[in-house]
Amino acid sequence: MAPKQRTPHANRNPDLIRGVGKFSRSKMYHKRGLWAIKAKHGGTFPHHEKKPAEAPVAVKPPKFYPADDVKKPLVNKRKAKPTKLRTGPFKINGVPLRRVNQSYVIATSTKVDIAGVNLEKFDDKYFSKQVEKKKKKGEGEFFEAEKEEKNQLPQEKKDDQKTLDAALVKLIECVPDLKSYLGARFSLKAGMKPHELVF
Repeated sequence: MAPKQRTPHANRNPDLIRGVGKFSRSKMYHKRGLWAIKAKHGGTFPHHEKKPAEAPVAVKPPKFYPADDVKKPLVNKRKAKPTKLRTGPFKINGVPLRRVNQSYVIATSTKVDIAGVNLEKFDDKYFSKQVEKKKKKGEGEFFEAEKEEKNQLPQEKKDDQKTLDAALVKLIECVPDLKSYLGARFSLKAGMKPHELVF
């Protein structure tokens, strides 16, 4: 089957010379049937409303690259969750009353109910350090005074530690093997995966 031959597009108003058409504007108005379209729509041409131009999404890249790397802050999509406080008795594992970042604490499946222990006293103000103005001392006196101040602990905090330990030890002794577990040193061997361990 022979392919169908395409006829070249013929201009309705051929040029007599360049820029001058064979038919006038009014002749072409009737020839194109524009009068019928106008009459059909009540004597006016149909008007189509233009769609609102959408804002360009893509930003045009700069012409030149910056000389130094520009760091962009990462967007944090995680919602902040309140952390639960965890503590260890000083009498068993030697951990005193202190604030510990929760990311350094390994949570276990074993739980101890400490609802009866009074912890209202222990807040951020309790752990804040009291800054006192010090007089200028000589080099020898300075180091001796510094060692004395580091070793000293207020008697009030020692009593608080003993009171809290007494309450926690009673609760820990109710759970089998928990006291020896808390007193043992935590260590990992080759091939052990902390996130797969069950305590």
